[in-house]
Amino acid sequence: MPQPQPQPQPQPCRAARPAVDPARSERNERGVTTAEYAVATAAGAGFAGLLYKMLSGGFGNELLTTLFDHVLNLLGVR
Repeated sequence: MPQPQPQPQPQPCRAARPAVDPARSERNERGVTTAEYAVATAAGAGFAGLLYKMLSGGFGNELLTTLFDHVLNLLGVR
């Protein structure tokens, strides 16, 4: 009985290999996500501070009063 010949394993073509070493690119981008979260948190805190400042003054009081009056008029309550 003849012995089965081992099949050669296919070799990946050079075009399929990444051009950049993945370990090197990962090392270069370390901390990017943390920086994005920091920027988003700072922007959110700044927007919250601006919104608080606007709504806690006379402008906010007038805005909310006008808004509620308009909604109540639309509902026919006033």
